[in-house]
Amino acid sequence: MRRRQFLAGGAALLPVVLAGCAHPDVVLDMNEATDERVADKASRLVDTGSSEYAVVADALENGSATDSGRSKLFDEGETVRFEDAIYEVSTTRLGDSDVTVYEVLIDFNPDDTTPDLGEIEYSELPETDRARLEPALVADHREQDGVDMSVGYGTADRGGDGSVFVPDQQYDIVVRDGDPYRIRVESEVETEIEFRYEVTEVAPDIETFAAQIRDRYLFTLSGLSESEREVVENAIDGTHFEDTDAFQSVVDRLRDHDAIDIADVYGTWLVEYEDSEYVTYAQW
Repeated sequence: MRRRQFLAGGAALLPVVLAGCAHPDVVLDMNEATDERVADKASRLVDTGSSEYAVVADALENGSATDSGRSKLFDEGETVRFEDAIYEVSTTRLGDSDVTVYEVLIDFNPDDTTPDLGEIEYSELPETDRARLEPALVADHREQDGVDMSVGYGTADRGGDGSVFVPDQQYDIVVRDGDPYRIRVESEVETEIEFRYEVTEVAPDIETFAAQIRDRYLFTLSGLSESEREVVENAIDGTHFEDTDAFQSVVDRLRDHDAIDIADVYGTWLVEYEDSEYVTYAQW
């Protein structure tokens, strides 16, 4: 059976299985609430070189920025860290259209290495293709018969800039270090949505932002029973994984207060306990 692994823009999206590691049902974890840690829990860092970074930079320079894709880059009202400052992002959907997206498939161990279109040395590929194929070829699965690796190129105007594969495939064999790889290109029509993004400064630096989060979310955890204190101190010393009445009682106390982030079965709070502040994560 052939297996295909997928890389989007060169980043592997592969399932990870940790042998012998079962995911715990309950967790209580308390870490020192440094400004950096508080900001990290209350905002998303925008990485340099990412599409998100380019959009925020454009919006700051021009008042707004537009971008198209299969999904939006930011949720409405999302708080992000861009360089040294914190911003809130406003997202508006403008419209959608059908576009053709491309996927490059690599056969690491082809039965037939005779080119139908042409053969090219990896070193002679355009930079845009080498940048996308490099992560796949580094993770060479040649020893696993019939394994495909799929690299998402996106639309022709994004992924095909100077490419010899997208939108028009010119070669079907790539040779690297003497090893041939068979290349196949697939395409499909998908709906692409255009969004407009605007940003508003929330804080000029991490310290100011962390102070704002403390003012809004910090509360004191006090009046605990001895068994509840034991749960909390276990969480401070390491991580508490045992589901007990005391654990559930501590979680109930947390859930009586506003969380920095919360879902059905987990949440993050900012807690003061015995004159120290902690970023507190609970899963129940």
